[in-house]
Amino acid sequence: MNTSKIRNFCIIAHIDHGKSTLADRLLEETGTLSKKAMKNQVLDSMDLERERGITIKSHPIRMEYLHSDKNTYILNLIDTPGHVDFSYEVSRSLAACEGALLLVDAAQGVEAQTVSNTYLAIENNLTIIPIINKVDLPSAMVDEVKIQIMELIGCDESEIIEASAKSNIGIDDIFSSIIKRIDPPSDNSKNKTRALIFDSVYDNYKGAIPYVRVFDGTLKAGMTAQFFSHGREYDIIETGHFILDKIKTTELRSGDVGYVLASIRDMSHIEPGDTITIKDNNALEPLPGYKKVKPMVFSGLYPADSDDYDQLRQALEKLKLNDASLEFTPETSEALGFGFRCGFLGLLHMEIIQERLEREFNLDLVTTTPNVIYKVNTRSGDLITVDTPAKMPGSGEIDNIMEPIVRAEIITPKKYIGSVMTLCQKKRGIYKTIHYLSPDKAQLHYELPLGEIIFDFYDKLKSISSGYASFDYELKEFKKASLQKLDILIHNESVDALSVICHSEDAYHRGVALCSKLKELIPRQMFEVAIQASLNSRIIARTTVRALKKNVTAKCYGGDISRKRKLWEKQKKGKKRMKMIGRVEIPQEALLAVLQIQDD
Repeated sequence: MNTSKIRNFCIIAHIDHGKSTLADRLLEETGTLSKKAMKNQVLDSMDLERERGITIKSHPIRMEYLHSDKNTYILNLIDTPGHVDFSYEVSRSLAACEGALLLVDAAQGVEAQTVSNTYLAIENNLTIIPIINKVDLPSAMVDEVKIQIMELIGCDESEIIEASAKSNIGIDDIFSSIIKRIDPPSDNSKNKTRALIFDSVYDNYKGAIPYVRVFDGTLKAGMTAQFFSHGREYDIIETGHFILDKIKTTELRSGDVGYVLASIRDMSHIEPGDTITIKDNNALEPLPGYKKVKPMVFSGLYPADSDDYDQLRQALEKLKLNDASLEFTPETSEALGFGFRCGFLGLLHMEIIQERLEREFNLDLVTTTPNVIYKVNTRSGDLITVDTPAKMPGSGEIDNIMEPIVRAEIITPKKYIGSVMTLCQKKRGIYKTIHYLSPDKAQLHYELPLGEIIFDFYDKLKSISSGYASFDYELKEFKKASLQKLDILIHNESVDALSVICHSEDAYHRGVALCSKLKELIPRQMFEVAIQASLNSRIIARTTVRALKKNVTAKCYGGDISRKRKLWEKQKKGKKRMKMIGRVEIPQEALLAVLQIQDD
């Protein structure tokens, strides 16, 4: 097909602003899916996405639309996630498009992630079509939201489309704007082949399957594909488009979005952002990939049954193919055995990966307390990167510790500004600016330590703002801070999975609270178990789990008291011996106790 009849676009919006519903309407209007195949959130293929009502993975789909000018257009839609933890997915989708539908909820207005994703689209030079969704709601504030959108992207009021995906309002206007305002891809089919990998999946029978956007040349069965990042070659068996399922085609030409099947068995050979070319007519320069995002939250994942270690490794490799922002390296813990140190973009990202491992691969996992990455300057002049408290050098070797600071953006109704600022100050935040998007909506900028916000900051923000405030952040720098490693000793043995790096002012409070929490969670043994919090080899808090005591004198009916004393003495010696050789099993709830400690 002529590239002038192709439009590649994505939908960007904050979480729960109606992206998936709008995608459903576009598919319905174009007749891409039959009414029998149609269901709500049709592009959200995972049960997890449906249960939580969020998009986790980007989903490409091809539609054919007969426009009023009597021409049939090919529309390639790539649905994108909206949560801050999946911004990497969004950046990859934008790299494969020429335009973006900016969707804003008429009742909620511009939110933090809307701003973030819009800036990403502007950086990629995409044509932005602003749409106000849910205009038929009684609580819709259409005029106010128009002002916010014009403030955000500097468009005219006439460019903003009023729509309701649920009620089928404004859908024709959206199609017309996609065709008239988004540029078609350039026809570079005679150039040397270059295709950008923007995603990939693993099939047990077909191997790793890269999803590509072809920018130059053509790809078809029989050609030999070559990857820029590692130079390996594979024979192409099949190419095709996405219409919910994969549909085989003879070739993918310049401007097309589709998949390439080449029996790639080694999952590490596909890297999102890499460029595919053709061996016989290979390009010399790769396409500019998108920036690699570094994980900021780290946690240990261990199989509950040590025999499942290899299965966990294979599962993580398959997930990494589908989620390039996931990183993992093998590690060993004295308490938990063999496992993996995994890097995530945020706490929700970590939660989703854990649930996917348990559901899709039937694994039973033990997860350690999440923590962020720190940089440590030692007295010998070395700079060490610490992604787990167990790697923290001794206090005598440390010159200073640097923690990650994020540039946070909070958008909130005006009446909650005081509560939001109080929360940020409690989390050691530094106030920067405040900007009013409208008379009732403010945008606050703060600098916050990442370690303070990964646990419960988002939940507390939603709680104090009745669910109206939204939050987005990006890494700014590493800054010196007064931090210390807090060790937890159970039965005189340090448990590396419970160690935590915290601020000096918070260390004593954290140690006492953690000991109290562990006392509730660790089951009683036949011997006394001491739980201690240690700071720089000095015990700052202690609590004891009392021993279970068997009534050894139950069989004594009367008689001399010396008989009972003899039995008690024997029991005391047994308890002492048991205490010396006894081991304490720590349940998973205890390992996550750090997360459950609330601020006073």
